[in-house]
Amino acid sequence: MLDTSSVVSEGQNKSVVKCPHCDSQILSPQSATLLSQAHPLPTPTQPKEQQSPITEDLGEWWVVDDMFTFDNIGFSHTVGTTKYLVCADCERGPLGWHDNTSKKSYVALARVKHV
Repeated sequence: MLDTSSVVSEGQNKSVVKCPHCDSQILSPQSATLLSQAHPLPTPTQPKEQQSPITEDLGEWWVVDDMFTFDNIGFSHTVGTTKYLVCADCERGPLGWHDNTSKKSYVALARVKHV
């Protein structure tokens, strides 16, 4: 689990959330809620001969209730009931995932930077 005290204020993101690769703004301050719950997310790089994706369990997420809350984000094709979130500018990720059933998006704190 990450130390979230420097990035959380009253349960929400205290600062701007940006892509760690190209510096594109993903979320404005106070636009997402913190959720501490383990969930797997595919690693950013995958071996070509890998049959199923390699994942890592991440524990802290910014929950975004409405996809129009994002300042800048891209969505992958649907895989089951999930779409993966990538930076809309540099297309790197996954930075998180979107649940097509609940319509909520989850951005991994470990995959973004806070400024």
